[in-house]
Formats: sequence, structure tokens, C-alpha cells
Amino acid sequence: MLWLYLLGAVTVLAIALRRVLRRQTPLSEELYSTKVAFDHLQSGVAWVRADGTLGTVNSALAATLTADPKGLLGRDWITMFPKLEQERIKEAYSQMLLSGKTQFDTYGHRADGTYAWLNVLLVAVHDRKMRFVGHHCLVLDSTHAKILEDRVKELERDAFNAAKQA
Repeated sequence: MLWLYLLGAVTVLAIALRRVLRRQTPLSEELYSTKVAFDHLQSGVAWVRADGTLGTVNSALAATLTADPKGLLGRDWITMFPKLEQERIKEAYSQMLLSGKTQFDTYGHRADGTYAWLNVLLVAVHDRKMRFVGHHCLVLDSTHAKILEDRVKELERDAFNAAKQA
């Protein structure tokens, strides 16, 4: 008689296990496709944990900073920016904590010692109990546009000076 109960219990557990596995397959496929999309975004994206360390960095952000994405993981997120800008970025971070998101322009510190002109959007993330769990750092590299803008200003200034002297 005991074997009948055991057989019934094993059957129920096998059915439950099959149902759980069927539900997990679409979720794992969705997670994989989301990860692929995240890695191939045109702008930089980083997930920053509540302790301030980089949890995830996509390849576009790593390319902007001329760094290895895996080498950035675990670093303090503020080290992506030059020391002269860090105080201003901490103020923007405080603003993000109050309002949920903030946007600013700053320089990014590349691994080769050069700088990139960045437009940064910080978005706070809270769990279902409204506890702060981290934030997204979305970065648009606008270095090329900044260089062109500076060049146009320089040409306008030269044209103005030439017209003034004539």
C-alpha cells in the first residue's frame, strides 16, 4: 500500500516538474534575446548596483571608454568620469535619487587617457517594495558632434576676425 502512495507522489512531482520546465524555457529565451539586444545597443548602457559598482556594461559603452566590458565590472561607476567632474556627477546622482532620473553632459575618461564627450541619463530603479536597488546609466557618445561644433565655432571666429580686419 505504501508503494502506491509513493508512486502517486512521484507521478505528481514529475508532472509539476514538467510544467515548471515548460514555463522556464520561454523565460530563458526571452532573457537571452534581451541580453543580446542590450549588448548591441548603439549607445552605452550600464547597470549600477545599489552599492555603486558596475553590474553590467554593454559593448557600446566599453567601446566608448576603450575598455574591456568584463574589466569594468565591479568597479565604482563614478570612475568612468574624470576626477574634476566627479563632484558634479555626485550632485546629479543625488538629484536622480530625489526625482527618479536626471540628465547631464560630461566628459568620460577613456582607458587610453583621452576623453569622450558624453550625454548621460541616470534612471533610478526600485523593487516592488520601493527599495532602491540600483540605477541605469545610459550614455550617448557625442564626441564627434562636439568636435564638429567646436570646429564650426573656430571657423566662425576666424571669419569674424578676418572681416573685422578687412
